[in-house]
Amino acid sequence: MSFDRLGLTPELLRAVADQGYSEPTPVQTEAIPLVLAGRDLLAGAQTGTGKTAAFVLPMLQRLHASRDRHPGRSPIRALVLTPTRELALQVEESVRTYGAARPVRSTTIYGGVGFDPQVRSLRAGPEIVVATPGRLLDHVSQRTIDLGRVEILVLDEADRMLDMGFIRDIRRILALLPARRQNLLFSATFSDEIRSLAAGILADPAYVQIARRNTAPELVSQLVVPVDRERKRELLSHLVRSGRIGQALVFTRTKHGANRLAEQLTKDGLAVAAIHGNKSQPQRVRALADLKAGRVAVLVATDIAARGIDIDALPHVVNFELPMVTEDYVHRIGRTGRAGTDGQAISLVCVDEARLLRDIERLLGRPIPTEMVAGFEPDRTIRPQPIRLRTAPGRPMPAHRGEAPNHPARPPVRPQPRHLQASRPSTVHGASVRVHEFAALPGERFARAGRMPSAERARD
Repeated sequence: MSFDRLGLTPELLRAVADQGYSEPTPVQTEAIPLVLAGRDLLAGAQTGTGKTAAFVLPMLQRLHASRDRHPGRSPIRALVLTPTRELALQVEESVRTYGAARPVRSTTIYGGVGFDPQVRSLRAGPEIVVATPGRLLDHVSQRTIDLGRVEILVLDEADRMLDMGFIRDIRRILALLPARRQNLLFSATFSDEIRSLAAGILADPAYVQIARRNTAPELVSQLVVPVDRERKRELLSHLVRSGRIGQALVFTRTKHGANRLAEQLTKDGLAVAAIHGNKSQPQRVRALADLKAGRVAVLVATDIAARGIDIDALPHVVNFELPMVTEDYVHRIGRTGRAGTDGQAISLVCVDEARLLRDIERLLGRPIPTEMVAGFEPDRTIRPQPIRLRTAPGRPMPAHRGEAPNHPARPPVRPQPRHLQASRPSTVHGASVRVHEFAALPGERFARAGRMPSAERARD
């Protein structure tokens, strides 16, 4: 099937052709006609399947078709919620790319960057806002955004947003939207929580599932390399130096572990960058650009930071440490083997991770092939130890959902951001909210909001 059979306008078809695409992916084939028809949608698709275009293309067409109802400066008519700033930027770039012939004003709202430039972009009158939930609620609390005329809501990678603890934020945002709107929910997995969320917001939805639940990408070959816990870094350096691993996205469980590994690999003479929740947005953008340009051979990342990263023809993903959440393994290895290219996922597994490996293989429904590397055979006398997530010797690290969830823990509370203390609310219609709980990852789990009188909010 070609794109011209999906009901898209000539302008959008030209934009798709300009990007070199001639045939839609399965999720695009199924989803685009349904979205164009105005249906609510629950879509299951792994990353790398073209799901962004599956909602951006028909969303642009529907907004164009109803533009006559909004003479002059339009309100915010479409809201896309994403779990991370990288994914927000990727979605908004797609909006600009596919809407080149008939531009629709759009902007991104996410944490880790200045608040005032986002206020100015909102005052310019975007029709599409792509946002992470926490920073969006910050704007709601400051009355710098009006969500009262949203026509289309998209929850992208909804499973990841729930994993990261966004459920209360999402429900608060839903309460600010018009009751009559089109809702599109995209998720790689359909957990009970996802189904419950969908049941609460979707009206008579169409259902599309392209990939079986928690299936690994077909173009990714998987390999387990057993190694002692203390020799993982040495083995990784060896694999890169020997050419066995080319450019690679390397996963650790914690931000501290990502920094430490990046420093060690740099001392080994490798070109390395790290990306995680404590990195500023310019640092993240620069690290990703360096990897794409070939200036960096290894990008060390945590699960949260890597969500939404889209790198064409990335040859390798390396699990330096297996994830504590089994489903995150599928998300990790989905960073390679994209857009029709082959990729390899290599997991460096020590004796401590035997149970985690069994859980992953149970999820996949098959064992992962194992290969010993000469000179790095594990010492069978070493006994397993509990996996401890620490920031420094003797100091436990809090378990952030999606980054190191080895045990339940409340997110640490941090002080109110300076921009929330100093900014004056703008005269935009919106609910009065109180920001009363902050998560540890700036910009991605940024605020929890609840209604309260303005006098109480002033004291907070």
